[in-house]
Amino acid sequence: MIAKLTGILDSVGDDWLIVDVAGVGYLVHSSSRTLSGLPSRGEAVQMHVETVVREDAITLFGFAEVAERNMFRLLTSVQGVGAKVALAILSVLSPTDLQNAIAAQDKTAVARAKGVGPKVATRIVNELKDKVTGLVFQPKGVQMSAAGGAQAPASSGAIEDAISALVNLGYKPVEAHGAVAKAASNLGEGADVGALVPAALKELSSL
Repeated sequence: MIAKLTGILDSVGDDWLIVDVAGVGYLVHSSSRTLSGLPSRGEAVQMHVETVVREDAITLFGFAEVAERNMFRLLTSVQGVGAKVALAILSVLSPTDLQNAIAAQDKTAVARAKGVGPKVATRIVNELKDKVTGLVFQPKGVQMSAAGGAQAPASSGAIEDAISALVNLGYKPVEAHGAVAKAASNLGEGADVGALVPAALKELSSL
């Protein structure tokens, strides 16, 4: 299995690129988010790759971030969500925004992607809500490095503390995660625990 490609950017299309590795060109399908961040043709490029093997084809899907590749894997684990739909979602939502949307059960945000109807969006947020809570929560606005590490603002610790506080109050992790995701989005990344917890409790009370 190919997990990573490092080479020269040969050419780029609407949803693909070709990476030249020692004279061999690899066709890699990508989201528009990844494609928009590529260097110029002829320059060095590195892609984190998901290899999909079927009876009639071996297809490579490439991502600039490990986080995006991981979200691609989660999306394609949902019944009825293929690679094309997963790339469409990742083209309109960053890994952080998608994680937050799933945690907050925001079907509308997921349905913004081309080809994603209300039923598919509902299935995605329902089936993945428990899985994204196992990931490290990232407040809206966090930038992911090419190596997949988060460059988190100062409020990330407050967000984790707020989630922990709600869990200690008896709420389920997925409920706490979703409520804090909404609160953090509304208050902004500078919010502290004192602001996040009451706002999250308000979100929970409205459910």
